[in-house]
Amino acid sequence: MNVPTRQEGHAMEEPVSVIGEVTAPAAPTRQRPGVAFVREFAPRTAIIWIWVIMIVIYSLAEPGLFFRGPTFQTIFDSQQTLVFLTLGLLCTMIIGEYVDLSICSVLGLTATMIPVLVVNEGWNVAAASVVSVAAAAAAGAFNGVLIVYFGVNVIVVTLGSGTLILGLTLWISHLGEVVGLSSSFASIDLKDVLGLPVSFYYGVAFVLIFTYILGCTPLGRRMRFVGANPEVARLSGIRVNRIRFGAFVMGGLLCGLGGMLTSAGIGGFDPNSSATYLLPTFATVMLGTAVIQPGRFNPIGTFVAIYFLATGILGLELLGVAGWVSDVFYGATLVVAVTVATLLHRRLI
Repeated sequence: MNVPTRQEGHAMEEPVSVIGEVTAPAAPTRQRPGVAFVREFAPRTAIIWIWVIMIVIYSLAEPGLFFRGPTFQTIFDSQQTLVFLTLGLLCTMIIGEYVDLSICSVLGLTATMIPVLVVNEGWNVAAASVVSVAAAAAAGAFNGVLIVYFGVNVIVVTLGSGTLILGLTLWISHLGEVVGLSSSFASIDLKDVLGLPVSFYYGVAFVLIFTYILGCTPLGRRMRFVGANPEVARLSGIRVNRIRFGAFVMGGLLCGLGGMLTSAGIGGFDPNSSATYLLPTFATVMLGTAVIQPGRFNPIGTFVAIYFLATGILGLELLGVAGWVSDVFYGATLVVAVTVATLLHRRLI
């Protein structure tokens, strides 16, 4: 057996590996700081770089048409409804309830109730807004009670409640669009601030607040914990049912706020259009798991995904592609995003 010895005038020799002997494990190879940074940073920002490349390609393909201020204003001032819908969906996805199919109907309920109460019933617009947003939160609470406390399957409950709510909005609107809200009410959504509607900044504010709650507060950490493993979270002393129920209520509230801004911006609402938001909402939330925090639902990633997809669709439409491209784009994105999220999850475990 080779035993290291210290000889006079010589340093200790390195141990020699011998079959059957236990030797100390070799020190891990140290990566250069630049390589480690790229490996850590690249997956978090890949979609952002693809977004930049997309803008360059569209600008070259449509010189003088795409790379203009009005084009980017169109992209950033037309997605506020989707921002609030995705935030509402994130509330339940983060706690492990991945398929809330009622969110668009809940938004449509608020967006329809406000003009019905104001235009048809003569209510004050502020009172109508408060009642309508409260109705959206109540819809979320209804879902939460059935799912959390009665144990009914989330798909069954949200599909049924979404259809029920849609039917109610069609009833109170007499199967059609209700318009006639005042221009002063529209200012809460359309007032210009630095070239963009003020509702864009509402969305930014809510995204940042949500991000702070998830990353820097005990509530956010508990929501993540419940989403990862509710049974372990319960054994750890977390009130799992209370957090799950609260997520459904908050999701409904956010959809209600989005509905209020939507009806204010267009002066009314057509409840028949509610369902058109469902695919874009799920597609952007799933794509958002590939940004900033790969493999995790996160508000900033979702926010980036919304405008990434809006840029892609608008660019194709400016190239002359027919209107059906949005359905193809969102559908393909949903499939790809779910596939990528699944692969990332397998890699992490």
